[in-house]
Amino acid sequence: MQLTSIIKVLESLLWLTGLRTTCKAEPVSCRLWAEPLMPSLSMNGDFIIGGIFSIHLYTTSIQNAYTRQPMSFRELRFARAMEFTIHEINNRKDLLPGITLGYQIHDSCAAVPMAVKAALQFTNGMEPFFSDTDSCSKSAAAAVPALVGESTSTPSISITRILGLFGIAQVILGYHYATCACLSDKHEYPAFFRTIPSDHHQAAAIAKIVKYFGWTWIGAVRSDSDYGNYGMASFLKAAQEEGICVEYSESYYRTQPRSKLERVANVIRRSTARVIVAFLATGDMKLLLEELTRQPPPLLQWIGSEAWIIEPEFLRFNMCAGAIGFGVPRSVIPGFREFLLDLSPAQALKSPVLTEFWESSFSCSLKGSSGGARECDGSEDIRALQNPYTDTYTTSNLVYKATYAIAHAIHGVICNDTQCDKSAKFTPWQILDQLKRVNFTTKNGFQVSFDSSGDPVAVYELINWQVKEDGGLDFVTVGQYDASRPRGQELSMNRAISWMGGQTEVPRSVCSESCPPGTRKTVQKGKPVCCYDCIPCAEGEISNMTDSFNCIRCSPEFWPNTQRDSCLPKPVEFLSWDDTLSIILTVFSISGAFIAVCVVAVFYKHRTSPIIRANNSELSFLLLFSLTLCFLCSLTFIGRPSEWSCMLRHTVFGITFVLCISCVLGKTIVVLMAFRATLPGSNTMKWFGPPQQRLSVLAFTLIQVLICVLWLTISPPLPFKNLQQYKERIILECGLGSAIGFWAVLGYIGFLALLCFILAFLARKLPDNFNEAKFITFSMLIFCAVWVTFIPAYVSSPGKFTVAVEIFAILASSFGLFICIFAPKCFIILFRPEQNTKKHLMGKVPSKAL
Repeated sequence: MQLTSIIKVLESLLWLTGLRTTCKAEPVSCRLWAEPLMPSLSMNGDFIIGGIFSIHLYTTSIQNAYTRQPMSFRELRFARAMEFTIHEINNRKDLLPGITLGYQIHDSCAAVPMAVKAALQFTNGMEPFFSDTDSCSKSAAAAVPALVGESTSTPSISITRILGLFGIAQVILGYHYATCACLSDKHEYPAFFRTIPSDHHQAAAIAKIVKYFGWTWIGAVRSDSDYGNYGMASFLKAAQEEGICVEYSESYYRTQPRSKLERVANVIRRSTARVIVAFLATGDMKLLLEELTRQPPPLLQWIGSEAWIIEPEFLRFNMCAGAIGFGVPRSVIPGFREFLLDLSPAQALKSPVLTEFWESSFSCSLKGSSGGARECDGSEDIRALQNPYTDTYTTSNLVYKATYAIAHAIHGVICNDTQCDKSAKFTPWQILDQLKRVNFTTKNGFQVSFDSSGDPVAVYELINWQVKEDGGLDFVTVGQYDASRPRGQELSMNRAISWMGGQTEVPRSVCSESCPPGTRKTVQKGKPVCCYDCIPCAEGEISNMTDSFNCIRCSPEFWPNTQRDSCLPKPVEFLSWDDTLSIILTVFSISGAFIAVCVVAVFYKHRTSPIIRANNSELSFLLLFSLTLCFLCSLTFIGRPSEWSCMLRHTVFGITFVLCISCVLGKTIVVLMAFRATLPGSNTMKWFGPPQQRLSVLAFTLIQVLICVLWLTISPPLPFKNLQQYKERIILECGLGSAIGFWAVLGYIGFLALLCFILAFLARKLPDNFNEAKFITFSMLIFCAVWVTFIPAYVSSPGKFTVAVEIFAILASSFGLFICIFAPKCFIILFRPEQNTKKHLMGKVPSKAL
């Protein structure tokens, strides 16, 4: 809005101070108050195309007279490119047949007032007076249907505002700055077209190439003008989307005090960013490089906009070696070089601009012209010149395409399939409408068309400043950017890039080094997001990419590796067969079963001996059988838990131990009954004879079987992965299923053991030389102690040791029962056979009290 206000004020001042018309009462006529501008180059024709070029770089105003200096040979080449194109069109038979195009080219001197004055003169018909019959209230017919120029954004904005009021379509050259994205707004600038892409595309392309080479910490400097401000705003927005941080963003303009330029240069010298993006006009870039040359900064990787990246004058600044940037595609226009070089002194004298060019190039004075140290003697050879005027492999095709676009638009309005009507009347809006539809290919292979914003397809060359063999710098095209390609494929590279200082490795420019996998970024307080610290991922989390902002938590069955950059399956832990502890427990289990089998053999061999027959040999054999099963059931707890093994281990354990305790309980009851049977008048043994003993063992065991069946039916123990006990590994164990069932099994075993202990304790002092109740008491005491200790140990044991504790309790209680009950009998049978007599066993010698 501020720019719009300034332009409107400027336009009003120009109108009021020298470009207005005044009216006389008699006769009615209109007259330009100021003297009209004279065209630098012109030619008559049926239709005139206007042109505005910055042939001179600035003006000084002295009483409305303009002194022009110095001359821009490049802009002169652009003006002559328009001349060449119109001559070529006039010689064609397929485009505007029978029609001659003319041109009037004005010099704006790179100044907004001059550009606006030239534009207003085009709208007024280019004559200082109008017909007396025309009313001052009417606008004179526009002299040009369209014009080519100006090459800068700010004058273009002013011109297009004025010409838009008159409906004159403007195809802008835009070599330097007429790339402002604001000019794509058709509501503000409906009559504006251009043959150079908008800065919106260039800014996006620069952001992409910065991201492509991994630069996240850059500096930025721009011209304090429409070109620089709008272009840099677009770039900063695109850079933010790409995650690029800007250490500084400075601006200046060549007319500002030198202190501002010095401050910008000092900021560049002190910066830590090694990459600098320069959205600068040619003049501003020249001043900055000259200032930096006074005190060179550390090596910088320059990234340039199209305004200066292919400016030959800057190749003398070696500090820019390795610079890269996007330029408008260059090409050779067939016949254009011959046209430029086909300039003789006589032809140069016909135009003040060409005369000035000749004299400036050869430092001589043409006949009839003023100034010059000497007269030109005819030995001057224009073909030997090496300056921007003769450099035809450039962007002159922008003017070429613009002029052809206007010609095609006029052709579409006044021509049919066979002929054109040179007397046809048309409005500028018709030309404007035709320009929206043009679509053709030039002789040098360029497609010309405009989108809804009046812009062409964004295509750029990636230019690299490379060192030549002689040590100088030269422009080398190393890639291309085409916005029409699919997203992510816009940039293509076809040659190696030479970096700052002639390096072959891509320079680094980051605020902080990349965070390796296994860490995450944390932004440093008060600094941009590109400045960060690298924090290791928390326990259980990983980051598998460089520069991760967040760590990812591994799934429950996985755990990070040491580097925390990948999730590995957690090791599954269980008491496996090849484990050392498993081997030891297996040896004890098999040894216990083997010893029990050996005792069975001994008992069977001496089954008729008194000590075997003294206490129901059937219960002894059944007890040995159950103890063998108790030893062997511990093996079901070893190995990888499965559905069947989990159900088997708990039920076999519960049933075998109840069978064992039931046998011991039966033997204890037999001891008590046998003692009472020796009392006078007692007949108790008939109530607990062998059938009752067998029935009691069966009944006690069936109760446990019923409990186990109910447990397996309602909620059986099944394998499950314990992920909670340890974070770094999985404990594969058998879940209890129903906790009530598990504790009911253990509780029933404990109840029988406690009952057996009480009965054995009561019978411990019976008067026999061999009182088995004493040994049963000891065995039950050991059994209860083992299983009471087992409960806290089972709960607190980690991982596979939980199962090991359970196996140890089974083996310990089994060995306790076995040793206490059968070891004394085996000792007497094997080593004290003299005591294995009925007389000795029934002796009345009192036994020692416990």
